[in-house]
Amino acid sequence: MPQTPHLTSESAACCWIPLFALRSELTRRTELASLPVALVASDDTRRVWQISPLARRAGVKPGMTVSQAIGLCPALKLCEPGPVQYDAQFFRLLAALARVSPVVEPVELGRVFVGTDGLEGMYGGAEEIVEAIQMRSAECRMRNFSEGSFASPNSHLHSALRIPHSAFRVGWGRGKFVSWVAATRARPGAAVIVRPGEEGKFLASQPLAVLPLDPDTHRRLRQLGLKTLGALAALPEDAAVSQFGRAGRRLWRLAAGLVSEPVVGRVVPEPIVAALTFFSSIGERDLLAHALDKLIDRALADPRRSGWRVQEVRVHAELEHGASWLVEATLKDPSATRERIAAPLKTQLERSPPAGAVERLVVEFTAFAPGTAELQLFAHDASAAARAGRRRALQSAAREIALRIRRPMLYHVIEVQPWSRLPERRYALIDFEP
Repeated sequence: MPQTPHLTSESAACCWIPLFALRSELTRRTELASLPVALVASDDTRRVWQISPLARRAGVKPGMTVSQAIGLCPALKLCEPGPVQYDAQFFRLLAALARVSPVVEPVELGRVFVGTDGLEGMYGGAEEIVEAIQMRSAECRMRNFSEGSFASPNSHLHSALRIPHSAFRVGWGRGKFVSWVAATRARPGAAVIVRPGEEGKFLASQPLAVLPLDPDTHRRLRQLGLKTLGALAALPEDAAVSQFGRAGRRLWRLAAGLVSEPVVGRVVPEPIVAALTFFSSIGERDLLAHALDKLIDRALADPRRSGWRVQEVRVHAELEHGASWLVEATLKDPSATRERIAAPLKTQLERSPPAGAVERLVVEFTAFAPGTAELQLFAHDASAAARAGRRRALQSAAREIALRIRRPMLYHVIEVQPWSRLPERRYALIDFEP
């Protein structure tokens, strides 16, 4: 599983499908298309997550409690989320966009950046590149869709993106921020292109809400009488810094079109998958936790994981009546032990258990870190790291340090006179040579 360096691109196309999860649900349940609908949040079933335009007109807002939403709109139809299906739909879109450019960076469900540097020779100018992106997404939608009880991310090559192409919006420009703002200004099914050198003019008329603002900063900017990016950029940069500190400098530079964050292509590793189908549905958390441990052990034993620690893991389940459940975790310290991998998943299982009996449980390791890239001298999974070749990593690191600093800087503590009353005589430092 060799590492591949990340590709980057200065020019970017932002592809955005608003309310991606809700649109996915409505294409699956067409009888709800003409009704006010709200998706319940997967992590808090007492609150609504995404809402349809009809529900919004009735006063329903995302984050409201279910009781508040129904009080405002008695006809509101509530849907339990199907995160596995939404994820599978999004993977299909990513696969289609990867056929246009190797630099694809997903941000959130329904929003992805595509790097377009160097594509001029294949497609032409910005208009032709955007057209190629739109055509690929349309082809993805027209592929034959095979209905099944479970949609795996690996099935995207043989399935269709069911969301209408008219919902697809594209923005093109220099850097991710400009392309994202352009996508928010595009009409459904259309695109907005911001030419190089026109970033400041385009951004000047945009509202402050397009900036990555917390509510308090947004309120303070409004109190200062600032409503557009142009008004913010018209201030001296030092004034923004004095009011908001380092964050103010970044906001000012974004508003002025001076920040060009490149698209970073992320290598999607081949996941290691372990699945378990139950002969009878189970709902007890203890049984699910035990099954989770067994699946993690099975995935860890996969030969492809040798030499790698797990960085990202996801668990999804097929529930009775066709529903699904999904939790994901990114380990701050990548690990190769079951206890550390399972801990955040079990926490989420306790906090937000499946809303029904589980018929099939799947564990996926989706991202990895080299097991020999860090000196895990005190890691809980040191034995696994050693089996993966920790000594070779220590040798490589020691050589690199010696070449850079020109003298030994790694030492090993050895016991010399353990009986001595003087601490400095009990131990000694010697050069560390792994």
